[in-house]
Amino acid sequence: MKLRILAVILVLAATLGAAPQDDRKADREAIRAHIDSIFQAFINKDAAKLRATHHQNWLGYLEGSRTMIRGVDGYMNNNYVDPASPYGMKSYKMREFDMIFNGDAAFVCFTAEVEANTPNGPSKRTLRISDFYTKQNGQWIQTGSDTELHPESAEEQYQTPRSLGDRMKKQLLDAREAVWRAYFSNDRAALEKLIPEETVTIEAGDNNWGNRNAIFEGAARFAKSGGKLVKLEFPKTEIQVYGYTAVVYSNYSYELETGGQHYQQSGRVTEVFVLRKGQWVNPGWHMDSGK
Repeated sequence: MKLRILAVILVLAATLGAAPQDDRKADREAIRAHIDSIFQAFINKDAAKLRATHHQNWLGYLEGSRTMIRGVDGYMNNNYVDPASPYGMKSYKMREFDMIFNGDAAFVCFTAEVEANTPNGPSKRTLRISDFYTKQNGQWIQTGSDTELHPESAEEQYQTPRSLGDRMKKQLLDAREAVWRAYFSNDRAALEKLIPEETVTIEAGDNNWGNRNAIFEGAARFAKSGGKLVKLEFPKTEIQVYGYTAVVYSNYSYELETGGQHYQQSGRVTEVFVLRKGQWVNPGWHMDSGK
């Protein structure tokens, strides 16, 4: 009799121990279906559905966001969908997917390969996402999230050439010209802003490599000589951009006036610019006479 009671207790204990995990199967399926519905809302450009799948007090970060996003309104402002637009998500594929539970809360991690139509053509990237879900009135809803570009996609972006919009291209070329004019006018404040500490330069006809201090000293010497920049032109320019780095290839031509005499100089230059805090800075260049 005692052995039979012990056997029953062991069976019940095993059943009770397995029950919590078995009960989560339905929750897992419900959350996965909910996440799929969010992706479908993006594909269908269904703003109402997208809003309905997120908690009123949603909190988190989205891809590229620099500050915390609070509330479903903030989420929607950062995920504007336009049914009339030809651009946007067109497909997705889950690569990893898992979650853990604590009562009526779930932490979900997954990676998703996303394809989209963009103004620059078809795009494919992988996202790494952590979602926070809570059960409200018996239904799971996304209450928070952190969406990031997967490291492999981030690496690919930095390795792939990209184009600059007209506004950013103008800022780059304005910065390029500002460096030259600041040098010839000995504008120390502008040079300190445009030339970072790590700058390395190779000048035409000089085997010595320059640095930031050499640039400041050269500008001061030119100003002390009474020299003036009369004309500055860049007849030809080509630009390559990778991530936040731009390489600018140019033919240059300038005219100087010193002691009543005019001197002209022309050649080729390769300049490196890096976008830092919204400002293009110039950490290096290589000049030659073009001969």
